[in-house]
Amino acid sequence: MVIVVRLLLFFSCAFSLAALAIVPNPLAASPAPERIAALSLPLVDVNPLGANFFLDREVELWKKEMTLGMAREAGIGWAKLLFSWEGIEPRKGYFRDDRLRRSTWEKYDDLVRLARKYGIRVIARLDRAPNWSRSNNTYPTAPPDNLQDYGDFVHAVVSRYKGKVQHYQIWNEPNIFPEWGDRPVDPAGYAAMLRIAYQRAKEADPDAIVLSAPLAQTLETGPRNLNEVEYLEGIYRAGGREHFDLLLANAYGFDRPPSDPPDPQVLNFARLRLLRDVMERHGDGGKAVWINEYGWNASPPDFPLDKLPWRRVTEEEQARYTVEGIRLARSWGWVGVVNVWYFRQVGDLLPMDRSDYYFRLVDVDFVPRLPYFALQQFADTLRVSGPGLVEEANPAVDWEGDWALRLNRRASGGTVLSSSTVGDRLRLTFQGTGVTLVHPRSPQGGRLWAALDGHVIPTLPQDESGRSVLDLFAPGEEWEVRTPLASGLQPGRHTLELAVAPSSRPLAEPTATVDAFEIFWERQAIVQFVFFSLLALVSAALLASTFLMLRWR
Repeated sequence: MVIVVRLLLFFSCAFSLAALAIVPNPLAASPAPERIAALSLPLVDVNPLGANFFLDREVELWKKEMTLGMAREAGIGWAKLLFSWEGIEPRKGYFRDDRLRRSTWEKYDDLVRLARKYGIRVIARLDRAPNWSRSNNTYPTAPPDNLQDYGDFVHAVVSRYKGKVQHYQIWNEPNIFPEWGDRPVDPAGYAAMLRIAYQRAKEADPDAIVLSAPLAQTLETGPRNLNEVEYLEGIYRAGGREHFDLLLANAYGFDRPPSDPPDPQVLNFARLRLLRDVMERHGDGGKAVWINEYGWNASPPDFPLDKLPWRRVTEEEQARYTVEGIRLARSWGWVGVVNVWYFRQVGDLLPMDRSDYYFRLVDVDFVPRLPYFALQQFADTLRVSGPGLVEEANPAVDWEGDWALRLNRRASGGTVLSSSTVGDRLRLTFQGTGVTLVHPRSPQGGRLWAALDGHVIPTLPQDESGRSVLDLFAPGEEWEVRTPLASGLQPGRHTLELAVAPSSRPLAEPTATVDAFEIFWERQAIVQFVFFSLLALVSAALLASTFLMLRWR
């Protein structure tokens, strides 16, 4: 009898421990990264990390490559680049450099190609009118005499980079001298420029995303410098609301922390919320805000006050505030990309005796500064998504190829990613136990190959090559279709890969479109783990007590 009891207890304990060994421990899985819930505005749930670059002035290819490589390693996904009108169109309708005997597009073609190589999206700043466009060229930053000339330039740029660049900034800081020339600033005049540029950009590429000009932070009230809050009011009163997709804004912190509250009489990071108030008063709260120039200045402590227009903080504070400000902006739910001013300068463009030199993330000799490392650490927290609804452009999603980010009010977050190029890839990294793809179906719907952790997905059919495939075709349009791809996964990190597959139908231009992902953390695995843990503990306790009882009989 004693032998039977011992055997029963032994096998009970062994079974429980074996079950415990094969049931994944959800408590041992690394915790899901922090993420913002319900970022429902279009173009908000995106990689927030961008920077301003001076690559249009860089000559040597290896330096361009080194710069973009370091930016990619820091998690930066957006590059603000100047596309100089005067450099591209030296005469009306003429796009060649006679001195160098080459196309003026060549430099910008190379920059776009390099950015795509490193997985960085370009935001193209379009300004700097050529001399032929003005009768008075005292100030080279002034707008052209004929706004239609600028519209033609916008159309030319957007046409050339259709499918490669989507985001276009229309002019720069028109609320201050000398960006609007030697005359009073004019919100209505800028609204007229914005209308023409918007129309011409959309003619060239309906998927182009137009960003309003960022406004300089100032407390002045005119006539040649006007604070950004009043100026934005003027743009709205002039009918500018319908002619931009994103509000672009400057957000320097000066000598105050990100938490310093907004105040019309104070220059700080939170002034951004005053601009948001203007948008909402004009019924434009459905648009996101992206930040054009952002940061704190860490000039040396011996700089005199008259050389510190942005004031100063220590480099340690600069690093800490840079990340804190981005976290705070994301918590507001309406800020998307934050472009740090600036990544790395070229040569002596900004000499060390000027305060603006000390905004840099990387020195001229490619030595990273403290804010670079702070951003890199922050970026690591964004590369893996936890449970919830994840939009298609979330920082946990990498995409390669010709994917276009398209605005569509019927999409879950107001945008989708679409591509017609076979082989274009998306990669989502997540922590959870299940994932569902949110997508539309349509008469032009193509197909997607899908793989989870490098394996086929059993719930999907396979094509002739043995790859899991999802058909996005339907006779009519269907939105927010949910296709479960996996459930009951071991809790932990997983990778979902999607790629555009050839269409099986004779469609004119089959398009694969991704709307969002739903990630689940199913509690069943946790319940199983706890159950078998308790069973193993009870069995072990019974075995121990029986052993002691038999020993002392």
